[in-house]
Amino acid sequence: MLPNDFPPKSTVYEYYRNWQKDGTWSRIHDAMRSKVRAQRGKKPEASAALIDSQSVKTTETRGERGYDGGKKTKGRKRHLLVDTLGLIMCIVITAASVQDRDGAKLVFQQAADQQPQVETVWADSGYSGKLVSWTDDNCPWTLEVVRRPRDQVGF
Repeated sequence: MLPNDFPPKSTVYEYYRNWQKDGTWSRIHDAMRSKVRAQRGKKPEASAALIDSQSVKTTETRGERGYDGGKKTKGRKRHLLVDTLGLIMCIVITAASVQDRDGAKLVFQQAADQQPQVETVWADSGYSGKLVSWTDDNCPWTLEVVRRPRDQVGF
């Protein structure tokens, strides 16, 4: 379903796979994120980030799947580290059954080398507990768990 002026799909796919393997897509993404941040008046590299996850339903396709009992969803879970503008810094896909704290460790391990300028990562209460001390021991940033005010109702 490529436009008529594109090369054959096998050629396009070969370029896509090669660029994925050699990191070209990641470099393009990171360069674009830096440009967007600069256009918004921010430093090109973020010093603060947020982590969260989202469970999504999947069909009977290949790959990891699991059941997220909290969301009552069978499928996969996206664990995202984003900057304060919501731009993706790191993403890890797991089975939905992977706990947020365990997924965060995977994200942090991947992001530690890629995002050395980050000083603080904020997270919701789903990331509290032993993850905070693990982060102190294994990551170059501080994990701050932000709790919802007790009197707050809804989102």
